[in-house]
Amino acid sequence: MTALGGVEMGALAARTRALAVLRVRSRALAVALLPAAAAVILLVGGSTGHLVGGGWDVLRWVVCVLALLVLLAAAGVALVVARAEPAMTPTVTVPEESAPELYRMVRDLADRLDVPAPSAIALTPDCDSWLEDRTHPLHGPPPVDRDDDGLPGLGDPARRRSAVAAPVLVIGSPFLWWMRVGELRAVLAPVVAGTGPSAHPDIAAARRFIRGLDAAVAVASAGRRDPLSRAACAGLGWVSRLLLRSCRRHATEMERGVAAAAAERAQAVDYGLRIVAQEQVGLAYAGWDRLLTRVALPAWRMGRWPSRLDVGVVAALTELSRRDRLAEGFASRLGERPACDLLEEPGVVDEAVSLLAARLFHGGPAETRPDWSPVGWEDYPEEVVDRSWRTDAARLHRVLDTLGVRRTGAGTAPGTDGPTLARVLDHLTTPDPAPALAPPTATDADPAPGTHPATGTTPADTHAPHTDHATPHPAYADHDAPADDSDDLAGPVARRGAPDASGDGQAPHGDHAAPHGDHATPPPPRGDHHGTPADDEDDDDLAGTTARGAALAAGLSAQLAREEARERPVGASVPASPPGPGAGTGPDAALWDDRALPLLPLQPPRTGREILTAHITAMVCCAAMDTVGAAPGLDWLDGPALLLDGARTADLAPSVLSLVETGDPGPLRAWMTELGIRPEKPVRLV
Repeated sequence: MTALGGVEMGALAARTRALAVLRVRSRALAVALLPAAAAVILLVGGSTGHLVGGGWDVLRWVVCVLALLVLLAAAGVALVVARAEPAMTPTVTVPEESAPELYRMVRDLADRLDVPAPSAIALTPDCDSWLEDRTHPLHGPPPVDRDDDGLPGLGDPARRRSAVAAPVLVIGSPFLWWMRVGELRAVLAPVVAGTGPSAHPDIAAARRFIRGLDAAVAVASAGRRDPLSRAACAGLGWVSRLLLRSCRRHATEMERGVAAAAAERAQAVDYGLRIVAQEQVGLAYAGWDRLLTRVALPAWRMGRWPSRLDVGVVAALTELSRRDRLAEGFASRLGERPACDLLEEPGVVDEAVSLLAARLFHGGPAETRPDWSPVGWEDYPEEVVDRSWRTDAARLHRVLDTLGVRRTGAGTAPGTDGPTLARVLDHLTTPDPAPALAPPTATDADPAPGTHPATGTTPADTHAPHTDHATPHPAYADHDAPADDSDDLAGPVARRGAPDASGDGQAPHGDHAAPHGDHATPPPPRGDHHGTPADDEDDDDLAGTTARGAALAAGLSAQLAREEARERPVGASVPASPPGPGAGTGPDAALWDDRALPLLPLQPPRTGREILTAHITAMVCCAAMDTVGAAPGLDWLDGPALLLDGARTADLAPSVLSLVETGDPGPLRAWMTELGIRPEKPVRLV
């Protein structure tokens, strides 16, 4: 698009759409005033002697009562729309005194773009950047001195910059740690340029109106107990949704116009560098997603939260640059000044963002406590990897006890009843098929009571699948098994959605604060099976395993669900003072509602097959640590790893899957024999 008289065409289109939104508001007000206007006409007609008679008197009373009711309802809706506080993205505020260089860079960027500087800077634990208006209508902007004959606010100089309060600049924290100063500046240029169109009074008013309607819908959806309140909420919700539907197309086009105007204005600032920096945006997104799902999630489940997530994403992406030949040259960037140097205390800010990330993605508490404490990367192998493996191994043996599986396995010394890997292997191994038997004759003896007629095994040795166990809870995902090195980085990006390739003029992202109820509620127990899709999928998943494997998977799923139910109250409400290691760096507790956590779950619930595979893998790792001196380790891209003589062992997932799916322990026994692991030796559990 080209500029017209110093005004971007995108800004002109955005203003046109903003006026259309405001016309919807004006029409709604006119409809609300129609009964009052009719009542005034009838009253004036009666007072002048033109509309007289019994019929006119009745009509006057009816219309006056209707007008009063409509005015009261309209006033109530308008009051809720005006006073309801819009949802805000959870962030960590960065005061100017803690990042003077960052504020100076952003203001210099705004001066070069000839737009208002953002009112504040905040960080979010995600790979995105946008502008967010945090001005409540009750504390609205000062009156605007505008010239109706011109187009103020779009290309005017700084004399009009204070007309509308500037929005807050929200920056993804991984950008600060991974990007260099020049790259961050180039990426933020189109975002900061969006403050120009945002300062226009019509666009600002249209955005406030839409946010107010959205907040009113949330108020109406909260629900009330008494019938009168329910009726009022139903009416409020109907009106708000109707107005939102009327504004939807215009609001969408308005935001597109704002983004186009911001992109056009930012073209003259670091354009070439911004193209290169966008490659780092995609790389940072992939590394951040993988760090959260493979590394942070196992720690969160153990009641520990890594306190240096942003440092971890740098280590993960540096490791990627060593492994992937496509990333050659990225490591050379590390010699340049990182953007986190613009902060006075990067470690304090990183810790606050890490705690917020644990709260948003896992639902952890808002502050440190005995069962929710920080963990450093140097302590991660012992405090997280070792503990998680031994906890899963202990759970596996507890379930085997409930299934009545004998404590001793093949090759175990007499009198040994400790937890051994041999016990697991013997239970899951499918017995060899018995030879074909001749038809029974009159002289054949009946099988012994309680034994299988073909194999002679007792019920303690064979177990049918248990269908009275709970399904897996969404808080547990596959994290114990070492991940396959062949996984590329496209998976995490495709799963969570790739970032905007343009990075130009992002509008506020409302989905950051929207709870995902699909993953926040555990599925119903199997005992209450009603043919839900989740149950059907889990049944199909277990159909490919052996009978003993399916029974063990069901028992593990039920045990996990019970443990999760006991630990459910981890999402404590945010304290009155913002948490965080430093003043002014905690999450903005007053800006968002944390009643439904986690707000952004990372993974769907595991299937029974995945749960069983993870627990067997944990048991194998425990046996390796206790018999051949293996050690727990941390792989920056794949999470928990088993190390032998300082090197990562070969992937054992295919061998474990062979045992789970077919009952064949051959590949796993060969893997253990190669490393010298002795399955008959008891292991240490927690």
